[in-house]
Amino acid sequence: MTPFKVGGVEVGNGGLTVIAGPCLAESYEICIEVGSAVKDLCAKFGFGYIFKASFDKANRTSGGSVRGAGMEAGLDIIARVKTELGVPATTDLHLPDQAHPVAEVVDLLQIPAFLCRQSDLLEAAARTGRPVNVKKGQFLAPWDAKNIVEKLRSFDAAGIMLTERGTSFGYNTLVVDMPGLETMRQFGVPICFDATHSAQRPGGQGTSTGGARETIPAMTRAAIAVGIDALFLEIHPDPAHAMSDAATQWPLAQAEALLSEVHTMWSARQAISSR
Repeated sequence: MTPFKVGGVEVGNGGLTVIAGPCLAESYEICIEVGSAVKDLCAKFGFGYIFKASFDKANRTSGGSVRGAGMEAGLDIIARVKTELGVPATTDLHLPDQAHPVAEVVDLLQIPAFLCRQSDLLEAAARTGRPVNVKKGQFLAPWDAKNIVEKLRSFDAAGIMLTERGTSFGYNTLVVDMPGLETMRQFGVPICFDATHSAQRPGGQGTSTGGARETIPAMTRAAIAVGIDALFLEIHPDPAHAMSDAATQWPLAQAEALLSEVHTMWSARQAISSR
């Protein structure tokens, strides 16, 4: 395992890092509300915390879906939250020429699942000197992710993490191959589990993606039990009225209950591992 630092948070060195925030940087007010609350919860439970929000939702089911305020405005919101809370931040990028402007603001670059094999994008992200978190494509087997890791290593990435976010299972359905987490860990990189996107039903609502929010706690418990280094959650004060991923963002009011479960499972797994 090759750990790396994201700001002051060490990933892959035996602790659990929570990467969380609203799906889209809808407003400074929503981002700071979620970020502040989750930061406090992570401190309470002993988890590292990285704030997450997207400046652009480039992969949308419909051309009429909300994408965001754009890179400049979105990055400004993320930068303000990062500075005020004193936490590292991450966001996703979609084009190679976005890599350096984004890296000037955030501490961890995220590659979207549908772009996980785009060599030019991976290289541009790696060349910034920031660590890179790649979401494994819904179309890839766990062992296929080894090629992604090898690409990033060839580009001298400062740190590499793979994120599981579900695998396509027929139409409009995702499943999670839990043993696949261990398969990907064999590549010597930290592994993250994206609990909220794994609950999606892609295109399940015709012009938007649906989801089964109620499955998030069970999948999270299972991933913790198998063994992960980071947990990715999209959290919103009012998911039903969120501008994106309304079906799967976790309610902020229930974040403490979920992270309390995570802490219980994490502590139990640590006790077992230390025997």
